[in-house]
Amino acid sequence: MSVALFTLGGTIAMAGHTADGVRRLTGADLTAAVPGLADLGRPIDVQDVEAVSSANLTLAKMLDVVDAASKAISNGATGIVVTQGTDTLEETAFVVDQVWPHSHPFVLTGAMRNPTLAGHDGPANLLAAARVACSPAARDLGALVVLNDEIHAARWVRKTHSTSTATFASPNTGPIGQVVEGQVRILTRPARQDGVPGRAEPADLDATRVALYTVTLDDDGLLLDGLADTHQGLVVAGYGVGHVPSALAPVLGELAERIPVVLTSRTGGGSVLRHTYKSVGAESDLLGRGLIDGGFLDPYKARVLLRLLLATGEGHDDIIAAFAQHH
Repeated sequence: MSVALFTLGGTIAMAGHTADGVRRLTGADLTAAVPGLADLGRPIDVQDVEAVSSANLTLAKMLDVVDAASKAISNGATGIVVTQGTDTLEETAFVVDQVWPHSHPFVLTGAMRNPTLAGHDGPANLLAAARVACSPAARDLGALVVLNDEIHAARWVRKTHSTSTATFASPNTGPIGQVVEGQVRILTRPARQDGVPGRAEPADLDATRVALYTVTLDDDGLLLDGLADTHQGLVVAGYGVGHVPSALAPVLGELAERIPVVLTSRTGGGSVLRHTYKSVGAESDLLGRGLIDGGFLDPYKARVLLRLLLATGEGHDDIIAAFAQHH
């Protein structure tokens, strides 16, 4: 059985510049540069899908990759590896985690230093990702992110630094495993959650607009005016445990009467609360006005989940239940 490798571009494949733009490495180029890959004892089946910055990836493209990966599993692949840019990797990994139906490992990786730089991390990350994709211990864990010899669950991982090779972290839990001396060691096994039912079609995704609004100091909320006329959903990244200025509370409550509004924290770690603070604009007040508790999900992942749910036609109660898994 093989490991199916899907390449999407990104820093890991960026090999300098030409007069026409960036020169990208193919999957064959990437695998040829990895010492020890041949020692895995499994062939690498390469499929070059895209050669773009991860800023240009879309939900529809990632769903297409999942479909292709499912076919690879049906054809006998033991696991999946995707290489891509790191800027949106925490979001694309969560997309995969919501729709991946198989027990086989689906591993996403990338690099922070391109192959023209000293100490480029792409080969080590690709080798570690392939080892995880081959490992029986990594089955039934959903989508995984592997960089810097750390294994992270897609639902918790964040990109936390703009340049560090140790940028990927899971603030609420830490990594669920590590690659040590070439061995995959899973330290904890989080239970898989129910994913998004159905398959969102490209036209439905295009028609589903979900806004992300980050609350800031002295926020007047003017950007929220008319939002329910142009969007089907809203994620609010509130202060701390889920607070907003008191003047925004009735505005958000009125929006929640028309579209799903999910409350998250802008801090990047921890959960929004439910009933600790009672003042206007505090979490209990906002939830009482109909906002949906986003739990431990960060704003970016909450937006991914809400858009997928809306694009597949899920109703309000189903949306609440989906987010409740993250409490």
